[in-house]
Parts: sequence; C-alpha cells; structure tokens
Amino acid sequence: MKYQRKIREVVRCPIENGLKVFGGKWDVRIISTLETCESLRYSQLKLYISDISDTVLSKTLNKLVSSGIVRRIDFHEIPPHVEYTLTEKGSSLIPIIRSICSWSQKNCSGEAEETDLLLQCEKCIYLNPEKKQ
Repeated sequence: MKYQRKIREVVRCPIENGLKVFGGKWDVRIISTLETCESLRYSQLKLYISDISDTVLSKTLNKLVSSGIVRRIDFHEIPPHVEYTLTEKGSSLIPIIRSICSWSQKNCSGEAEETDLLLQCEKCIYLNPEKKQ
C-alpha cells in the first residue's frame, strides 16, 4: 500500500510553485552550466560543479528531468553514454536567472566575503559573457 500524506500540501502561490521546481540549492548552477555548454555528460557536469556530491548531482538531475527542465539523451552505443541538455522550458528560466544575478549584484554587495563571491563569479557566464563557449 502506497503512503499517503494525512495533510495535503497546497501550493497557492506561483512563486512558491516555481521555487519547488527550480529553487533547490544546486538547480540554478546546473541550469546555468547547461546553458553555457549546451550539452554535457554527467562527468563533464561534475567537473564544472566540482563541489557537488555524486548523490546530490544525480538526484538533482533526476528532479530537473522529471520537471521537464532538463532533457536526458541516451546514446545507445558501446560504451553507452548519456548527455544532458536544457529543454525549451529550461531555457525559458535563463532570463529569470540573469535577473536574479543582476539584482543580487546590485543589492547584496558586501554581504558575502569578497573572496567567496569572486571564486564563484569567475565561472559565472552572466557576469563574464566571454566565458560562454
């Protein structure tokens, strides 16, 4: 018998619903990386986001695939491999992510350690468009 919640979860706010889909800690970094590189294998994605564990990367990718944000492409070759790419739905998030980045840059300066901010921002394609390959 399948477990059923006693209290039904009700999402009444579109923002809350959107954050359920792509508001996880790693979601935006995965989406941004796939937008930069267009198509990546799991191991390549892991290189770009080196501070994520394999378990979390796998779970987050599965969530993004099931939400229709990321497409998983299976290549039936020997050796077999899989690539991940953004769907049209996933690509539609890019302007939102850029807006959040811009807002944060204008309104949150000084709240993070400058060195932490620079380490992350060196890789950021929104702050460094020349990084886009």
